[in-house]
Amino acid sequence: MSDPKRPWECADMSEVRDQIDRIDLALVDLIAERFGYVDRAWQLKKNPADAVVPWRIQQVIDKVKVRADEKGVPPELAEALWRQMIGWFVQYEEEKLRLQTEGNGDKGA
Repeated sequence: MSDPKRPWECADMSEVRDQIDRIDLALVDLIAERFGYVDRAWQLKKNPADAVVPWRIQQVIDKVKVRADEKGVPPELAEALWRQMIGWFVQYEEEKLRLQTEGNGDKGA
């Protein structure tokens, strides 16, 4: 992969695509890191209802919208992306917690 370039330094679409590919790989790495914390979060929670924490979801959305605006990115884009990601993570946590709860119930039987 080529060295990082600023958008205006790209002379052709091949260079633009190389930079987008570089960024996509970095984003996946960051999402993987975030996933690790989400994976730990469900382990610290007690039941599936604990997966949805509305005030925390809004806090995260508010923070990313401010950061997006500071970076010249439409805040609506950041909100849409984060709501999608958070929604997936909430479903993941709910499922893990449900399976854990069912597993604990089976042990007591």
